Amino acid sequence: MEAAPTMDDARLAELVGLIEFADSVELKLTVPDENRRATVAALGLDPLDALLRQVYFFDTPDLALESAGLVVRARRTQGKPDDSVVKLRPVVPQELPERVRAGKRFGIEVDAMPGGFVCSGSFKGAVKSRPVRDTVLAGGPLRKLFTKGQRAFYAEHAPDGIELDGLAVLGPVHVLKLKSSPEGYDRRLVVELWLYPDGSQILELSTKCAPEEAFDVAARSRAFLAERSVELSGEQRTKTRTALEFFAGELR
Repeated sequence: MEAAPTMDDARLAELVGLIEFADSVELKLTVPDENRRATVAALGLDPLDALLRQVYFFDTPDLALESAGLVVRARRTQGKPDDSVVKLRPVVPQELPERVRAGKRFGIEVDAMPGGFVCSGSFKGAVKSRPVRDTVLAGGPLRKLFTKGQRAFYAEHAPDGIELDGLAVLGPVHVLKLKSSPEGYDRRLVVELWLYPDGSQILELSTKCAPEEAFDVAARSRAFLAERSVELSGEQRTKTRTALEFFAGELR
């Protein structure tokens, strides 16, 4: 297993600069496959407490959006309304227009994991006109899953000539999401198990915090997980990229 790389001084300074202008920070850790069961046991997690999700991604077969830094997705969550998001990454918060930055449904978040980080801008929306599943099964129009603001944000950053209604459906991926407060940890820990059609899985642990407390929360979280022998140095895998590459490979 490849060890997660460490962060040099220049990258650390870049991270500090991004956090200063972010709305939130999400600390993430991918658990190696061979440590998955031990981690679930060590944290006292009960799978029956998890919510079931379906995540659909939309892109071209050659992943032109992903190459341009755009992630377009819609989700179904057990017992909750459908939602959608148009995400751009990486971003430099200060370079985004104020009209976008000030939007109520727009947020800047830094995702930090062992050895790396990425800053993203996410335009979120509730799906009201037609459920995600019905839209996908009927073959669109996909634009109906996104608000006017989301569509404008997409049009501003998508490669020329690639319209929302022309995107391919990549998915769904089934996800088990569990929110837990393990004994000895004073924060909410989110556990997601992504189940891919080929039988592979990704288990991710995460917690969100305010930018000003990011380094303190990171240190305390690391100490908590280390005390429970959770592997902290494994290769970090990206849930979204894994899904995009899998389903795009099927289309190709």
